[in-house]
Amino acid sequence: MSYADSVFKAMCRDIIDNGVWDTDLAVRPRWLDGTPAHTVKKFCVVNRYDLSREFPIITLRRTAFRSAVDELLWIWQKKSNNVRDLNSHIWDSWADESGSIGKAYGYQLGVKHIYPEGEFDQVDRVIYDLKHNPASRRIMTNIYNFQDLHEMHLYPCAYSMTFNVTGDRLNAILNQRSQDTLTANNWNVVQYAVLVHMLAQVSGLKVGEFVHVIADAHIYDRHIPIVEKVLQNPEYPAPKLVVNPDVKDFYDFTVDDFALEGYEYTPLTDKIEVAV
Repeated sequence: MSYADSVFKAMCRDIIDNGVWDTDLAVRPRWLDGTPAHTVKKFCVVNRYDLSREFPIITLRRTAFRSAVDELLWIWQKKSNNVRDLNSHIWDSWADESGSIGKAYGYQLGVKHIYPEGEFDQVDRVIYDLKHNPASRRIMTNIYNFQDLHEMHLYPCAYSMTFNVTGDRLNAILNQRSQDTLTANNWNVVQYAVLVHMLAQVSGLKVGEFVHVIADAHIYDRHIPIVEKVLQNPEYPAPKLVVNPDVKDFYDFTVDDFALEGYEYTPLTDKIEVAV
């Protein structure tokens, strides 16, 4: 079975069986009918994936691989904050009439900063350091900019990346303040695993370990029956990620440069309602 399946199953089982409910608290999220969206959660879940062994996509249900990669490129490559630059509608609930989500996500990565070596935005600084300063312990990004929070339509959930080169391998840590486990857990894992592959390839490195740190890993009340069904699904071997080896520039990657070979999964027939 996929290692990502075993991680996902253990995490969900732990949240449901041992987590803490917030039903006695006033919560911000609401279901579409206006009902408060309560959760059961675990604090500080840490999951580790060795990308050199297999690609961490679950088979218990389908993760929309191309859409996940498209959103990753929207944030990290286009550095966009407008849903009209995105080929899906996952951000529509947070966009204004112009399509903007405010000074969030891609906007923050595209802001330029002055360094002794010159002017870089956050993504270009990471690429520069991976190529020129691989021993650096300062290769990081952070989009949780307190100065701009009031102009963000949604505060960043996955907000910082820390990159570390060990030998010839690129390792990374994703810090996430909050995660809707059923809806977004493997989506985010897939995205940032792909990002590590991209950065490693354009920097002449091999992929190493990807560590996912989630401060508040939760399952919504209306998602519990769906999660229980998903956990009973059969498991399949992890597919192989194929990345176009001819791409040497980070900004030349397209969705078509990534493919999964042998991706088997159990279709999910239940509709997953997203709390807003």
